[in-house]
Amino acid sequence: MSTTNIVSVNEDNLIDRCISILKNNGVIAVPTDTIYGLAALVNSEQAVQRIYEIKGRSFTKPLAIAVGYVDDIFTWAKPTLTKEQLATGDLLPGPVTLMFERQSSLPSYFNSNVTNIAIRIPNCQFMIELAQRLNQPIALTSANISNESSSLCIEEFKTLWPQVDLVIDAGLLASNDRRGSTIVDLSQNGYFHIQREGIDCERIVRYLEEHCHLQKQPIVL
Repeated sequence: MSTTNIVSVNEDNLIDRCISILKNNGVIAVPTDTIYGLAALVNSEQAVQRIYEIKGRSFTKPLAIAVGYVDDIFTWAKPTLTKEQLATGDLLPGPVTLMFERQSSLPSYFNSNVTNIAIRIPNCQFMIELAQRLNQPIALTSANISNESSSLCIEEFKTLWPQVDLVIDAGLLASNDRRGSTIVDLSQNGYFHIQREGIDCERIVRYLEEHCHLQKQPIVL
C-alpha cells in the first residue's frame, strides 16, 4: 500500500471516498473517540471476512457494529432501554459499546454463533457522519493484530496498512487510553453486566444505576 492511501481525516470529500470503498467490499482504518478501528459494511460478507483475516482474529469472536443514529439501534437490536435513556448524551454517542439481543434484520453470517449484538455510536464526527450517510451498520473492531495492543495513532498498526484500502489519519487520538470503549451487556431487562472495563466505566455504571435504575447482574456460581 502506498502512502497515497493514507489520508487526513480533514480531507475534502473523504466521506464520499470512504462510502465508495466500503460499498465495493473494502476495509478502511478509521479513528474513533477511543482507539483506531477497522471498518467494513456488515452487509458485505467478503469485507467482514477480510477484517478477520487482517487481524488474525478467530472467526468465532464476534464483531461490534457502529451506527449513526439512536433510532438505528432499534433496527438491528432489541434494546432494553428507551430511546430517551440511550440518547441523553450520557451513553450515546460516547465511549461505550452496548450489547442487546440481535434482530433478525442482521445478516445470518454476521456473528452467526451469538444471539446478542454489540452496538456503538462513537463520539467522533467522522464516524457519525459516515454511518449516517451510509444508513447501514458498519462492522467495527480495533486496528491491531488480534490480542496485541490497541492503537492510538496510525503508526502503531503500520503492519496492517498494506492490507486495508484506506487509512484515515486523525493524529494521536484524544482519549490517550488504550482500553477502548466500556462494553456493557444490557440484554437482560433490569440488569447490566460490564463485559469490559474501558473508558469512562465508572461514570457509565453510575448512569445505569442512578438514571436507568438498573442493577448489576448477579454472578452465578
